[in-house]
Amino acid sequence: MNQTNEHKTVTQTSNHPEAVSHTAAAGEPPADLKRTVIHNLHRLRSGIKWILIAIVTGLVVGGVGIAFSYAMSFATASQSRYPWLLFFLPLAGILIVSWYYLFHDKHDQGTNLVISAIHSGEEVPLKMAPLIFVATVLTHLCGGSAGREGAALQIGASIGNWIGNVFHFNENDNRVMIMCGMSACFSALFGTPMAAAIFSMEVVSVGVMYYAALVPCVIASFVAHSLAAMCGVGWEVFPVAAPAFTIKSACLTGILAILCACVSVLFCEVLHRTAHFFRAHVSNHFLRTTVGGLLIIALTLLVGSRDYNGAGMQVIARCFETGTVFPGAFLLKMVFTAITLACCYKGGEIVPTFYVGATFGCLFAMVTGFDAPLCIAVGMGSLFCGVTNSPIASLLICFELFGYDGMPFYLLAIALSYMLSGYHGLYSSQKILYSKFKTTYIDRKAL
Repeated sequence: MNQTNEHKTVTQTSNHPEAVSHTAAAGEPPADLKRTVIHNLHRLRSGIKWILIAIVTGLVVGGVGIAFSYAMSFATASQSRYPWLLFFLPLAGILIVSWYYLFHDKHDQGTNLVISAIHSGEEVPLKMAPLIFVATVLTHLCGGSAGREGAALQIGASIGNWIGNVFHFNENDNRVMIMCGMSACFSALFGTPMAAAIFSMEVVSVGVMYYAALVPCVIASFVAHSLAAMCGVGWEVFPVAAPAFTIKSACLTGILAILCACVSVLFCEVLHRTAHFFRAHVSNHFLRTTVGGLLIIALTLLVGSRDYNGAGMQVIARCFETGTVFPGAFLLKMVFTAITLACCYKGGEIVPTFYVGATFGCLFAMVTGFDAPLCIAVGMGSLFCGVTNSPIASLLICFELFGYDGMPFYLLAIALSYMLSGYHGLYSSQKILYSKFKTTYIDRKAL
């Protein structure tokens, strides 16, 4: 009875002319419409903010990335012109260790620190940028075997974090700024803006992407890329004219992708186990870098070639040109890179990954007679995916480096490599949130 009376009261009240809100009576929009307008204005304001910040980040980080690119080109050219610089590698290692000691960063975590910072909301110190900049240039100048994109990620992350602090961003926005800086520097240095924009979001957590960073990362990446192009930075591209996608070619591509997944696991294990070995047996950083430098010199003299020093882009280019390679090249590059990075020299693992993938793909083409440029491209894309667990960025980087002719081959190979490489990865701070085999939440770190 009471409920009926209450219902009648509510009905009568709602139907009473005086019950109409003052806002509606005055001819103003209803409250829900006002809320919608306010929310849309808030989104517009937020979007404009991120667009402007992304442009600033692209210009600032892109400028530093350009300087780093020129410095790396100078180091690579000097090493090629003056081969005797190799014998100064132990001295370069001592300078690198001293440089890090000077900045009170004797336990440098590199890209793992960047990924951890995005997970936890920690700071990426600005000092990381000059540290990795100088150390990577010294490593390449004297013939250490390392890449450059890993350094770009660290430089971009530290400057992006600093820009976020300048604008007094909160913890969540600073995460976006770190990824934004990573995209900008990667794009300026490597010339792949699409892959750079996605990679920084995808590499952090496998199975989940930080889509809130999409617009800032895309804009910063393209701004940095455009700035680098205007400043004359050149990038390596290898256009591939792929054969028809038939059952036979698809099967050969699948076999190559499966083998590349195994090679990616091997590469990660060699890197991690070599680093663990040197940390366990040569704890003193000055002694470790001296031993590592001497080992690289001895190995270079033993193999009688400089193909395994530096980043190795010239070897990748030679594979595309000739379709031939020394059968053990991919294994030797693994060894050279593992020793270099384990012994306190600095750089990245991404270009060595491309090197290993290119030489292994070329070897596969030599054995099977399958199309060599396609095998090399598939090898590079598959290895990159296998060690970074970033299938979307891997596919985009294939498109930007090799063109769209081989699209079905790249897609098939990357899918297989992603699944079969398991939970191994270059970065131990990378989180595997969802299983690669089931729709199951697992939340574990990469091996």
